[in-house]
Amino acid sequence: MAAEQPVVLGPGEGRRYEMGPISAVFKADGAETGGRFSISEWWLEPRCEGPGAHRHDDNDEIFYVLEGEASILVGADWRRLPKGSLCVIPRGVMHDFRNEGATRMGLLNVFLPGPFETMMPAIVDWFRDNPARRMK
Repeated sequence: MAAEQPVVLGPGEGRRYEMGPISAVFKADGAETGGRFSISEWWLEPRCEGPGAHRHDDNDEIFYVLEGEASILVGADWRRLPKGSLCVIPRGVMHDFRNEGATRMGLLNVFLPGPFETMMPAIVDWFRDNPARRMK
């Protein structure tokens, strides 16, 4: 593992991944964190479905609502979480997120352990082939 260095980024800085009405901005991952964690922002336009229900058998996830109101699937239950809310998803728990609101929604994601960004090329390709759906 590489020796980690401090990471200092301003608003909007980071590595951006565009997926139609969804975008991700990776703030720290991989070599920057020694593979211990990943931090990214996820932004969804209004009335937009997320990635679909999934689980990570080897990773925990933390979501913090930065803007708007997030709908987050935790197990079998959808929860509506306003700005400032926190949701911890233990490994193995089915989850998803979406924006049911009329304004943009933002989530801060912490993925433990990292890295997560190494999966982004495949995720971007998946969204290219399966465009994010707008809710009716």
